[in-house]
Amino acid sequence: MLTQPPTFDGERELRAQGYRLIAGIDEVGRGTIAGPVFAAAVILPLEANIPWLSLVRDSKQLSPRRREYLFELIQQANVAMGIGVVPHTEIDGRGIVRATQLAMSRAIDQLPCTPDFLLIDALALPEVSLPQRSIVHGDQLSLSIACASIVAKVSRDRYMVEQDSLYPHYGLARHKGYATREHLLCLQQLGPCPIHRQSFAPVRRLLKK
Repeated sequence: MLTQPPTFDGERELRAQGYRLIAGIDEVGRGTIAGPVFAAAVILPLEANIPWLSLVRDSKQLSPRRREYLFELIQQANVAMGIGVVPHTEIDGRGIVRATQLAMSRAIDQLPCTPDFLLIDALALPEVSLPQRSIVHGDQLSLSIACASIVAKVSRDRYMVEQDSLYPHYGLARHKGYATREHLLCLQQLGPCPIHRQSFAPVRRLLKK
């Protein structure tokens, strides 16, 4: 298990090779049974002395309060930031892996500048012509990817809280669409709501009844 905090080592190595704008990319929501996949692309300034970067971790390792705090700091300090979204209907139609790649591509498209190099958590983006590197556990190794994981997580969590007001009986604000015991019980009692992923097993089984 990785225990060291993420670093700029990979980014600095690329900078030494002449790459200037290095985007970290990560997604969230891949394993949920409701709602969209969100992805974020974040380009950080490599030269700046940013003391709060020592607090950055993979978003899964942070409390909601710490994620919100860091999200605001990342928004203020980034060189560029983009967010991509693929809704549940596209996930059902394309499959989760393709949908995740598409969310990442959309996040890159939303950047106000074109990156020179992409550091991507776990996946490759063959349809994107930019130089790139796929890094297993990238959100635990690269500061740029870890910041992207925070941006994606906070953005999606906020969206799911909004959805909770539309579909208030499923607990979406609490579990954010993941298949918790509470969520599965609500699903059994109420049936799927409009943002459930019909291709995912717990929902698909109900629809077949």
